[in-house]
Amino acid sequence: MKISEQCVVSLSWTLKDTLGETLDVLEEPVEFLVGGSDLLDGLEQALIGRSAGEAVQLQLEPEQAFGDYDDTLLFLEPRHLFPGELEAGMGFEGLPAGCNAAAPKDRLYFVSDIYPDHVVMDGNHPLAGIALRISLKVHAVRDATLEEIGRGTLGTGFFRTEVTSLPDDTDTRPTLH
Repeated sequence: MKISEQCVVSLSWTLKDTLGETLDVLEEPVEFLVGGSDLLDGLEQALIGRSAGEAVQLQLEPEQAFGDYDDTLLFLEPRHLFPGELEAGMGFEGLPAGCNAAAPKDRLYFVSDIYPDHVVMDGNHPLAGIALRISLKVHAVRDATLEEIGRGTLGTGFFRTEVTSLPDDTDTRPTLH
């Protein structure tokens, strides 16, 4: 079976920057919905027409991947609004109540720096501004179920930086750590 819109593809990959530094390795295959929100458009385009067993090499510029780095998505927030257990790299679905009201609410934010009185939160994807070299291996291809197509995702969140639903009645957002 060849990869087409609205099928499920099982992939593994090695993700590097343009200097050759390894950024991520997915050794065990993971399923993604082609034609949904699971994969970047450039990845999907490179996969269309491929079959199980094929390898794909491609380079994506920042605008084709996670976008250019946007410094307007950096927010300096009061430390007391965050949990006591806080580490750099920890992710939050939206910012906690009491943080900058102008910050987009439908984003994932990552703790960039921690100071005694403040926390720097970054709404950029961790790979924003980076050109990527991707070595993909297609392990399997199957038809997507109607339920999978209806959801538009298999729930794999590596390529998403927006939150699809946040609890309306909660003052604190769950962490992703």
